Amino acid sequence: MLQQDQPDDSGCATNETHTVREFVEESFGLLDLDWRKYVRYDERYERPSEVELLIGNPAKMKRQLDWEPKVKFKELVRIMVASDLEIARKELAHKEAEIL
Repeated sequence: MLQQDQPDDSGCATNETHTVREFVEESFGLLDLDWRKYVRYDERYERPSEVELLIGNPAKMKRQLDWEPKVKFKELVRIMVASDLEIARKELAHKEAEIL
């Protein structure tokens, strides 16, 4: 993308749609936690003109760069949770080392 001759706007997408709730359920499920115990919903933070469907189309990336997504939703969530857990482990180890 960065090595193209002409700059252009592109978006990496999967042509799938998922809700925030699906993301939360999947994330907490990977940690064997009930998300309802940790997450609160407040209507004040909803967008006033919420669209019914948001879905990214990867056709332009495929056409211009021969790119297509290889990671599906659940795998992406797993990667993100694993990364966050690793960061948390390192921060905890650093804090424990400071105490000692």
